[in-house]
Amino acid sequence: MNNKWSSRLADAAVVSILIISGVVTILPFLYILVISFTDPSEYIRTAGLILIPEKWSLINYQYLLSTNTFIRAMGNSAFLATVGTVLSLAVTSSFAYALSRKRLMGRKVMLMLIVIAMLFNPGIIPPYLLVKNLGLINSMWALILPVLTTAYYTFLMKSFYDSIPPGLEEAAHIDGCNDLGIWMRVILPISLPSLAAFGLFYAVAYWNVFFSAILYLNDFKKWPLQVLLQHMLIDSSTSVGGELAQQISSEQTLPQETLKMAAVIVATVPIIMVYPFLQKHFAKGVMVGSVKE
Repeated sequence: MNNKWSSRLADAAVVSILIISGVVTILPFLYILVISFTDPSEYIRTAGLILIPEKWSLINYQYLLSTNTFIRAMGNSAFLATVGTVLSLAVTSSFAYALSRKRLMGRKVMLMLIVIAMLFNPGIIPPYLLVKNLGLINSMWALILPVLTTAYYTFLMKSFYDSIPPGLEEAAHIDGCNDLGIWMRVILPISLPSLAAFGLFYAVAYWNVFFSAILYLNDFKKWPLQVLLQHMLIDSSTSVGGELAQQISSEQTLPQETLKMAAVIVATVPIIMVYPFLQKHFAKGVMVGSVKE
């Protein structure tokens, strides 16, 4: 009986901790969501102390989505998330497949370099010098080309390709496929779970790019959404540039806080909406390379 009660108490404690953690995690997001839909007049009247607003409004979203600067930043982030993800998946999957073929010349050397890249971080200066020497300063490609793949994702995907039976390649060779044809027609179709998982990881990384954009982009017209959002959240006057200050600053019409909350929601929701479309592949894809039969 004592063991039974102690087990129940332990379960109750764990459940209570999980519930409290969930509430603490969700409440800030719910507050941001509520404030973003609150009518500006009610927000000013209540000084922002609102749980359930009496009057809902879409004016904050209408204002943000009517400014050229905000729309341009969303377009920049969408470009990074789509183009960057597609290119990263192509490079990572092709490189990992090549490394999984034992007949590849220099395979051991490249695997050793990948392991070294996983263990050691070069810091900020070498990537900056690389981008500068390539002439990519103040270019959107500076946020894509240097990070097309990562050693960790390449290693995981290689482990997945190692588990593919060699009989598939042999059958494709007999049918007349070359290595490129085997990769495109045989390997990629059976790699959808791993591609979905890594695609989501890459998309989130590109959508949330921040430090690299500050480091490499000098023109605010090329800023992604996260950089613009950072300036809106920190600098209430947003006095960064003539056009930016003129279009985002709205102290005379709308409260800055409601605009900030709406901007946070707009920056968060698109990447959340991607997950349901990849969910059926995601659970299997995250286990890529973790178990080898």
